[in-house]
Amino acid sequence: MTDSAAQNFDQGPVNFRTSVIRLDRPGDPSVFDEQTVAEAQAIIARYPEGQARSALLPMLHLVQSVQGSVTVDGIAFCSEHTGITKAEVAAVVTFYTMYKRTPTGEYLVSVCTNTLCGMLGGDEIFAALAEELNIGNNETTGDGKITIERAECLAACDYAPVVTVNYEFFDNQTVGSARSLVSELKNGTHPQPSRGGALCSFKQIERQIAGFFDEQTLAQDAISGGTPTEVGVKLAVERGESAPGYPVQSAGSPQASRPTEGGK
Repeated sequence: MTDSAAQNFDQGPVNFRTSVIRLDRPGDPSVFDEQTVAEAQAIIARYPEGQARSALLPMLHLVQSVQGSVTVDGIAFCSEHTGITKAEVAAVVTFYTMYKRTPTGEYLVSVCTNTLCGMLGGDEIFAALAEELNIGNNETTGDGKITIERAECLAACDYAPVVTVNYEFFDNQTVGSARSLVSELKNGTHPQPSRGGALCSFKQIERQIAGFFDEQTLAQDAISGGTPTEVGVKLAVERGESAPGYPVQSAGSPQASRPTEGGK
């Protein structure tokens, strides 16, 4: 292994694929404080006894809420509390894109470049933001404020092209509006998302995803839908259309998941 490939994990590994593998530094779970340990145990308690491994996904988000990414220490921490091997934890971390293997900025800006958003301007938006911030995909500005990433479908095709900041939606973006968005983030202001709650930091949203809510960051009454989303529903009502119904069967019946003939 070359010196450049073996550089310290926390400085940003060269090889993104092996960025959670450090044979010379297996991780130290003791770096997490008592509160994080207690919260990890609270997550595990949500699941049936003996099923601590089921808590891995929210525990990884808890780790990110503390460290801003999943480090080798975070992998060791999750392994210790769930009884899963470090290799198994690392396999999960490298599979899901929401688990970050390098330090993430205060704001994670995700630009959808999947088919529809890409055709409607997503690729141009990403290129413009990369130039504006002078960073590439999965990289963070020098001040640690903004990370940008190319995202696959963000489940908002009816608002394409879309950008999210810490998973809050900014709909119908253009190169100009996206540039203005990151300028506000750089200047320390919090632009209001098109839908959903107010912006919070990446670490705060990770706590929410881990299942720890607080009034400062949780917007229970925020509206997540809008007119484009509701168009199909309104048309169906006007036409008297409805989805096929399903029969009510006893649990475990092989017929329980099959639609009835004619949708009745």
